Amino acid sequence: MHFLYLTSKSLHIVSVISWMAGILYLYRLFVYHAEEKEEMVKTRFRVMESRLYRYITVPAMAASLFFGALMLFLEPSYFTSAWLQGKLLLVAALVGVTLFAQHQIEILETGKAPLSSRTYRILNEVPTVLMIAIVFMVVFKPWG
Repeated sequence: MHFLYLTSKSLHIVSVISWMAGILYLYRLFVYHAEEKEEMVKTRFRVMESRLYRYITVPAMAASLFFGALMLFLEPSYFTSAWLQGKLLLVAALVGVTLFAQHQIEILETGKAPLSSRTYRILNEVPTVLMIAIVFMVVFKPWG
């Protein structure tokens, strides 16, 4: 059981790193896409955004959630921890930020006016802030 838990934890960390890399780069692509004027380059951004989201970001998010859930299944006593409940709330927000990115991809694929590059720059900071808060929750385990 201990080996399975540590393996799940390791795979959870690796998949979270991949998820964060994907979502952070995706929002940076949105910034560049919103600033771009040339249609050929916008088309290239659409392909990059779609592939990054479908082949890296979403699978990494799914793996993160799976291995996190497996860890909780293997160690159900964590469910009663207030710090974990706080972490899960922040993770839900991170999932929301990721799903919002999918919505932005759909808008950009239609050629409709995207959000401003400034707005995308601000949105690019949201996953970073959530990640920092999640890491602090896990390391310091406040409220318990």
